[in-house]
Amino acid sequence: MWRGAAAGLLCLAAAWLLGRGFEPRARLLCAAELRRYRGAPGEPGLYLALLGRVFDVERGRKHYGPGGAYSGLAGWDHTPGCGIHSVAGVSPLLGSHHPCPTGRDATRAFASGDFTPAGLVDDVAGLSPSELLSIHRWLSFYRDNYEQVGKLVGRFYDENGAPTEALREVEAAIEEALKFQAENEQKKQQFPPCNSEWSSAKGTRFWCSRQRRGMGKMSWLLQPPHSMGSGGVHRDWAGVPRKLFSPGWQGSRCVCVRSSGPPWGQPHSQHSDRGDLDDPHLQQYEGCPPLAEQCVLLTG
Repeated sequence: MWRGAAAGLLCLAAAWLLGRGFEPRARLLCAAELRRYRGAPGEPGLYLALLGRVFDVERGRKHYGPGGAYSGLAGWDHTPGCGIHSVAGVSPLLGSHHPCPTGRDATRAFASGDFTPAGLVDDVAGLSPSELLSIHRWLSFYRDNYEQVGKLVGRFYDENGAPTEALREVEAAIEEALKFQAENEQKKQQFPPCNSEWSSAKGTRFWCSRQRRGMGKMSWLLQPPHSMGSGGVHRDWAGVPRKLFSPGWQGSRCVCVRSSGPPWGQPHSQHSDRGDLDDPHLQQYEGCPPLAEQCVLLTG
């Protein structure tokens, strides 16, 4: 009887601690232990690590298990950063302060799509904002679909399970990439891409319309060679083609620009009814009428 009462008190105490923000200590694994979780017969499970977070991907065995399309990803930390070096960590199976030889880190492959030996590297430096966002999407996917069972001791978590400076740097870079993405989406609303097509006989034609030509079902079959246009974006204005020069971009890109009304984001300001034509980052195409909705650049 007293044992039942004691168990009840322990449950109440645990609930009280959780309610006050205390969480159970996360399981810590070293790379040598992680490599035991590749899902082969006799092995204890099927784990995958990304940015030092360890996920149980048993539910996706047909993808991650032996013979699956992503079987090479199980039992490794797929993050650039835990390179070829040794760290001391705490492993529930190998004992306290057991030297943990590192496994292969390959998160860069989630950014680049290169799953060859050359792409399975441990270097996060130099990743572009879009590549960092790819890692972020993969991490969100695993968080949403699989259970996180622990942390990998190494570059991103120390022997106490605390985030390292390397992890903080990567997370800060991802936050910057997310901000960049939000700003870029806003720019696309202000300056949507032109439709364009090219032929050797006629050159390049840029044009603007209320709907940018999309790549809907089978529509790509109807487009001429080297034709570009995607997204099927609707808007209540057509605009005129202009070159847009953006900080961080090499060269320019064709965008559609509102040619009447107030400037973007200034609906109640005094204006000259020229829309965004006076934006300093825009340039008119040479030889094209200033308010024409299309522009043809001849080859040669």
